[in-house]
Amino acid sequence: MTNRMNRNRLNIGTYHLRPEARDEDHIRELAECGIDFVISVNYDRPALDLFEKYSLGAIVNGIVPGWWGGDGDNAGKLEQLNPLDTYCKAAEGFTDHPAIWAIDIGDEPSALDFPYYGRVFDTVKRLFPKQFPYLNLYPNYASVAVNNASETVNQLGTATYGEHIDAYCRNVPADYVCYDFYVYSSSIDKAYDNLKTVADAARRTGRDMWIVLQVNAHVPDYWVTGNMLRFQAFSAMAFGVNVITWACYAGGWWTNQVLDAANNKTVQYARLQKVNREIRSIAGLYMDYEVRGTHFVGFSDRSELPATITPLEALSTGFVKNLRPAGDGKLIVGDMIARGHGGGRALFVFSADDYRDLHPRANEITFGTAGSGSFTVKGPQGLIPLRRTGDGGYSFTLMSNECAMIVCND
Repeated sequence: MTNRMNRNRLNIGTYHLRPEARDEDHIRELAECGIDFVISVNYDRPALDLFEKYSLGAIVNGIVPGWWGGDGDNAGKLEQLNPLDTYCKAAEGFTDHPAIWAIDIGDEPSALDFPYYGRVFDTVKRLFPKQFPYLNLYPNYASVAVNNASETVNQLGTATYGEHIDAYCRNVPADYVCYDFYVYSSSIDKAYDNLKTVADAARRTGRDMWIVLQVNAHVPDYWVTGNMLRFQAFSAMAFGVNVITWACYAGGWWTNQVLDAANNKTVQYARLQKVNREIRSIAGLYMDYEVRGTHFVGFSDRSELPATITPLEALSTGFVKNLRPAGDGKLIVGDMIARGHGGGRALFVFSADDYRDLHPRANEITFGTAGSGSFTVKGPQGLIPLRRTGDGGYSFTLMSNECAMIVCND
């Protein structure tokens, strides 16, 4: 794909920047919030010039025919309504800009349209060689207010969500899988199941995993806290996500966005900026490795887990043994290996005991050695002290919704 988006780093995006918030002050503040790119921006030359000035990218809609799966009524109709020649005609009138990273080709399509989307994807890549086609998928709960079994099949175009993702991977020649999931308007067990389904498919087919998370809320009296942002981002990173997009910044859907209707910052700006800085702080080390498997450790109360996930009492890998939380702690652990041919090992450890940010606490985590190597534990705030335990192992502390990487220094 094009190198306008540096895929060697973890990228952070957001949905929507309404036209009234595209002056220089707002775009500078967008960059200062830790955002790399914005989705659903139309071709706005003055705004794109400012994006370029502040090293921001745009995933632009309105260049080619749009598409949204909605309630599924239009499933299977993409080829009829958006024939390939309409994409070709759109490209004839396109003026490139360095800030345009990608061309938005649709949102939440049915699997009935995936075969044709494969042709659309190849066509858009050919017509816009400096951009990549951007396509986002449904979550496993789909996205309508009423969601009975008939509608789910109608939206997804398949009998199960796993089949939906498999059909995408089989038909659409993208090197990523991107989907949205809004846990604070859905449920935690579905969120974990969705992460597992997409991560398994991404690993199996050699794709990157991208996710769209929520910084806003679906009802006016609900605000997503900083720890809730951490929960969403760090649990996703434990599954290997390397592009995180926040919905929504200014405009879009729902309420309590980062900017209010008058384009003034809400409390979400400072929260998002702080969490994005934490993500960036650990992202350099994180991207030196890739997640090859994800484990749930602890979770003695399995009420938050779907049937597809069986937790471990303790985790042993090739370089640590019996990694576990104290008491009733809950860890999501990404087992990582160094990219390239170095063979180095690491674990991404996330303390997942308080996803609603109701009772944050300090969690002790212990592990033993499985070899002769030494260890470094690093979190977003820097090195985390390791304590020796009486049995010759180690322990360290993470607060609820904090993460750390355990790196073997062999």
